[in-house]
Amino acid sequence: MTDLKERIRHVPDFPKPGILFYDITTLMKDPVGFRASVDAMAAPSAGLDIDLVVGIESRGFIFGAAVADRLGAGFAPVRKLGKLPHTTRRASYDLEYGTDSLEIHEDAITAGQKVLIVDDLLATGGTAAATVGLVRSLGGNVVGVQFLIELVALGGRAKLLEERVHTVLAY
Repeated sequence: MTDLKERIRHVPDFPKPGILFYDITTLMKDPVGFRASVDAMAAPSAGLDIDLVVGIESRGFIFGAAVADRLGAGFAPVRKLGKLPHTTRRASYDLEYGTDSLEIHEDAITAGQKVLIVDDLLATGGTAAATVGLVRSLGGNVVGVQFLIELVALGGRAKLLEERVHTVLAY
């Protein structure tokens, strides 16, 4: 995995002073690195007969769709408020200063489907926990939550204690 870490650009003081941003665009533009990262994200769920991968806006769309393809599963997006055109289910979650919301189409999941949730980054865990709640509220069976990167010091796993969480890279 060191090879993948070397393909990620580190940008200090973005989006604000004191933050070290892990820019995965340099990994995604590299065909070998992108393929290896998607393979590593799909591997923990191979053989679990995943029906649907749910990708969290926005980089979760990129990785989630590719993981769904690898697993032979369908794909459904979880989007920011007001971005989906049909009837939706909404979940709100806390941010450092305020709240935010996510939505999924109410018909995105059929009760009993095995669902893998995918995103690029596990930080504080609020977005992922809200997505788990959305999937379950529609009757989906969450069989895992998969991330490319985990920022361990931010403790996001604490919000996902009941989940099968896998990350490819840890910082």
